[in-house]
Amino acid sequence: QVQLVESGGGSVQAGGSLRLSCKVSGFHHSTNPYRMAWFRQSLGNEREGVAGISPGVGATSYADSVKGRFIISRDDDENKVYLQMNNLKPEDTAMYFCAASLFGWDPVLSPGAYSDWGQGTQVTVSS
Repeated sequence: QVQLVESGGGSVQAGGSLRLSCKVSGFHHSTNPYRMAWFRQSLGNEREGVAGISPGVGATSYADSVKGRFIISRDDDENKVYLQMNNLKPEDTAMYFCAASLFGWDPVLSPGAYSDWGQGTQVTVSS
């Protein structure tokens, strides 16, 4: 059974940094290459893609709102994906979710492209 567990969320002041982690279990990248992504959802808004990373060479994609501030990376030995968030802004406040897909390669930021989801971790940025 596939399971994704996020961690690393918290409260931080504007300009600060956080590093989110997502531990994947139930399949391993060495036998089942998968693409991963981070999404976020704030109160009253739709879930939006933040960053994605492909299997293999790890091509990445980012939402315009986080380019230059967020970095997605993966550690396939540990079966983990990370989201380093720098220069955080109040508008980054949201529940952050990691998602995985065993199908496809492009690190797209469409929720429908991902079949497995974590429960989320809250990020709150105060001004």
